[in-house]
Amino acid sequence: MKLSHFQFTLPEELLAEYPSEHRDESRLMVLNRKEQTIEHKQFKEIIDYFEEDDVMILNNTKVFPARLFGNKEKTGARIEVFLLRELNAEQRLWDVLVDPARKIRIGNKLYFGDDDMLVAEVIDNTTSRGRTLRFLYDGSYGEFRKKLNELGQTPLPKYIKREVEPEDEERYQTIFAKNEGAVAAPTAGLHFSKHLLKRLEIKGIDFAEITLHVGLGTFNPVEVEDLSKHKMDSEEISINKIATDTINSALQNKQRICAVGTTAMRAVESVVSSSGTLNEYTGWTNKFIFPPYEFSIANCMITNFHTPKSTLLMMASAFAGHDFLKRAYEEAIKEGYKFYSYGDAMLII
Repeated sequence: MKLSHFQFTLPEELLAEYPSEHRDESRLMVLNRKEQTIEHKQFKEIIDYFEEDDVMILNNTKVFPARLFGNKEKTGARIEVFLLRELNAEQRLWDVLVDPARKIRIGNKLYFGDDDMLVAEVIDNTTSRGRTLRFLYDGSYGEFRKKLNELGQTPLPKYIKREVEPEDEERYQTIFAKNEGAVAAPTAGLHFSKHLLKRLEIKGIDFAEITLHVGLGTFNPVEVEDLSKHKMDSEEISINKIATDTINSALQNKQRICAVGTTAMRAVESVVSSSGTLNEYTGWTNKFIFPPYEFSIANCMITNFHTPKSTLLMMASAFAGHDFLKRAYEEAIKEGYKFYSYGDAMLII
């Protein structure tokens, strides 16, 4: 498969600027791979496709307010800083993206907050776009993180042109978010409401919680026609014994195992044992899934509608089958489904 196989024209008005009014009332397109059928539903009807002892794999990562706005010393130029990952807690070192990047050099100081309550110094140019910052803060680590949270904004994707609103803080977070560390939400999980989770639980569906801290690697554009040459940025994952036992038991009993989102799918596919079961693991993954690909763990996936040429689209294509997914996307555009982070959902069975 080549990059050009994943190009399509997406009308701008189908990019979702706002979430649906109620989490579980976004639209749901159901793709049945065996029958090659497409159905149109509402997300809360997803319960009809699962039976007792089926498993849903949830990514419980939590988004932190990763977008800061500061001013450069002397010139006062407004600089956006996007926190990517913490490199060293003790030294307050962070990997960041800065915009506009051309204005920032090693040694520059940046000031954040009305009374310059936080100061950072640029100590390294790690990539063409990235930098390493050292925050100059004398208080405890807990106080420092509290300051970052106070100053930071919910990191809505760049395609959303409006200002961040108070409701984004809650809606750009799954209701099962626990472990802080993501700079973007695992968006398939945003459709679950407390009420829907309760109904699934009552029906006997098991939940296996794993963690993959979504980084920008998930959204970085693919810039090579030969997909085998694309390198994914590493993202941190953690899969514990409770999750592996739940999933391996369902595998053994041939239950439906549903990865809620491409991040959950990538996490479990990253740690498959030689016998085809799931291993416990804490570490990093840079796994890139594109067609053709043989999936080992999940036999069902919930995902949003993705943008052209994205790695997320490629994974969905590998799972659904390229031609079938292409047909589904054509229908989604015709039917006015909403795309991307706050958009509608797809269930592939």
